[in-house]
Amino acid sequence: MDQLKPSCVNSSPLTPLTFLERAAVAYGDSVSIVYNSTTYTWSQTFARCIRLASSISSLIGIKKGQVVSVLAPNIPATLELQFAVPMAGAVLNNINTRLDAKTVSVLLQHSESKLLFVDYQLYSLVLQSISLFPSDVDTPILVLIEDENSVPFSRNLDFDQCDTYDAMLAKGDSNFNWIRPENDWDPMTLNYTSGTTSSPKGVVHSHRSLFIITVDSLIDWFVPSQPVYLWTLPMFHSNGWSYTWGMAVVGGTNICLRKFDANVVFHAINKYNVTHMCGAPVVLTMLANSPCAKPLKNPVHFRTGGAPPPATIVLRVESLGFVVNHGYGMTEVAGVVVSCIWKPKWNKLSANVKAKLKSRQGIKSLGMTEVDVVDPESGVSVKRDGVTMGEIVLRGVCIMLGYLKNEEATSKCMKNNWLYTGDVAVMHPDGYLEIKDRSKDIIISGGENVSSVEVESVLYSNNFVNEAAVVARPDEFWGETPCAFVSLKMELKLKPKEKEIIDFCRERLPHYMIPRTVIFMDELPKTATGKIQKFSLRQIANGMGSLPASRM
Repeated sequence: MDQLKPSCVNSSPLTPLTFLERAAVAYGDSVSIVYNSTTYTWSQTFARCIRLASSISSLIGIKKGQVVSVLAPNIPATLELQFAVPMAGAVLNNINTRLDAKTVSVLLQHSESKLLFVDYQLYSLVLQSISLFPSDVDTPILVLIEDENSVPFSRNLDFDQCDTYDAMLAKGDSNFNWIRPENDWDPMTLNYTSGTTSSPKGVVHSHRSLFIITVDSLIDWFVPSQPVYLWTLPMFHSNGWSYTWGMAVVGGTNICLRKFDANVVFHAINKYNVTHMCGAPVVLTMLANSPCAKPLKNPVHFRTGGAPPPATIVLRVESLGFVVNHGYGMTEVAGVVVSCIWKPKWNKLSANVKAKLKSRQGIKSLGMTEVDVVDPESGVSVKRDGVTMGEIVLRGVCIMLGYLKNEEATSKCMKNNWLYTGDVAVMHPDGYLEIKDRSKDIIISGGENVSSVEVESVLYSNNFVNEAAVVARPDEFWGETPCAFVSLKMELKLKPKEKEIIDFCRERLPHYMIPRTVIFMDELPKTATGKIQKFSLRQIANGMGSLPASRM
């Protein structure tokens, strides 16, 4: 048997792009996308992606492996670009639509993006971002994405220097042979983990890892053939946890929403007979508290991740007919790799106990070789007692290649044959994992990662502030929001109020990073070595209780 070797016949590169090619045949006449009055079938979607890939690859300056960025909400174009960009041989970079102009500019420069597809509502933001480029740095080619609502809007902006999405589709070659990866380790996507301007972490994933996480995510969630999937999870969040490609595998119908609104969601669920949707715990909260909330006609499977959803919220949404599945993942693993697989014996338990069990993260998915909770210093597994805390570590085939242009950060988290996540958890006796805390400086607000270090740097730029530290405070609506602790300079005669500090941050940060609470102290508590004791501050913030629901 040692004479039998891999060949091009049995070792073709894995890529999720083949899922679309298959869907065009298997589900060719089935509806692939619904958006307002627009409807496409899977054969039409494949044809559109082929033409778009042709146009991208024909542009001067766009070479294989170069970055093409997308800044757009959950609309058909965004979904099509998840296929079309890598089918052109380029690396796909989805940008968070909630970022400010400065951060978008930093990410475009860091990625060396050559082409940027931008939604018409974000065009002004992009112009601001590009204006911040140094004079010796090339700016990306812009392509404007329009829809039926953009015509009156576009008359107020200068688009003369900008090609359009529809124009690129029109001039594309329908017979274009899309560019397959030479190796399944070739980069396919670049996603940034946060909006930090000091050291962007650009996660690079291969065709191989994305193929595996896509199939894995469908199996782990027991997704059936031809579901109706409502896009309440931003596609820029790890490519929609891989379901942008996954719906092609099962011939699902993608219901696109430009903007999340609980009332619109309930209407769409009933209108289109939605079966599946994903989102951060804050989405569950919005649905539970919506005035339109009423029992669903049919069950809707809802996969959530991030901060554990409160048991009361799980109880409330499940009473409406949602079936909640809670998981754990991160950009570095491209989706959900730990999930709470339900055990039949739990059905006999009380509703409260079941809700608490559903708040656990669970066990590894098929795409993970190993998942463990270890002592971060020794690397030894913690006791399976549901009490002893340690750091979550992962090993498997859907882990990233590394961080773009950041060997130090890559080697810091990928060491000792593990991916160290920085997330603190316990392991229960039954082998189910449960997160107890996040890494020190990360706040999970509405599904967004907020770096406390970045918020602190803005606070320190205020002339009134002497010391600053930011921790998470429970929030009924967002799950967590930044809570700032500051001490003011002694010489001040007129001291700023809480609102002034918040307004100062509002002018310098994306809205989800703005502190909702500011606590003034004479001096922040410190350790013997002079470090600020964030643990003490977290206790104070938690002791204040949850902020009342507010959308800021």
